[in-house]
Amino acid sequence: MELDPLDKVVVFIDGANLYATAKAIGVDVDYRSLLADFRKRCRFIRAYYFTAYLDDQEYSSIRPLIDWLDYNGYTMITKPAKEFTDAAGRKKIKGNMDIEIAVEALELAPHYDHMILFSGDGDFTSLVKALQKQAKKVTVVSTLSTSTPMIADELRRQADFFVDVVDLVKEFGRPQMELDKTNPEEA
Repeated sequence: MELDPLDKVVVFIDGANLYATAKAIGVDVDYRSLLADFRKRCRFIRAYYFTAYLDDQEYSSIRPLIDWLDYNGYTMITKPAKEFTDAAGRKKIKGNMDIEIAVEALELAPHYDHMILFSGDGDFTSLVKALQKQAKKVTVVSTLSTSTPMIADELRRQADFFVDVVDLVKEFGRPQMELDKTNPEEA
């Protein structure tokens, strides 16, 4: 990933999106190494990790990750996920963090030069355009290597830079461990 050492950089991680991407390519992200790399290659400001979780469960499988990231230098932005039943009678979990990501990115824009967005969600195309109008550089991190690309084409084209997670995990990944199927990041 190309970074200008003089740029003030902020990282935004869409937790559910990165989890789904990493799962699809069969790796786990080494968050400690990733953060250390940003700290040494630019004027790193902060890394935000956005995720929803099931609040009413006695044990949430995402809780250890949230606690670890919080303790190890990530700023956690969380909210309770909503559980609902769809038209077919299946229980579903909804925990979209798009608005929270967009609001944080725009509010913090005066304080950074370059945003790195770990998400392939096409809903962020408008956010990227808005930041570019403010002379911000935007790198989007997702993947094209899965049978169905995990990144929306319009988001990839709008971003100043695109980094495929497959390339990134060569440095910051490890083979995937058996994951808990109750993880709300899968929602």
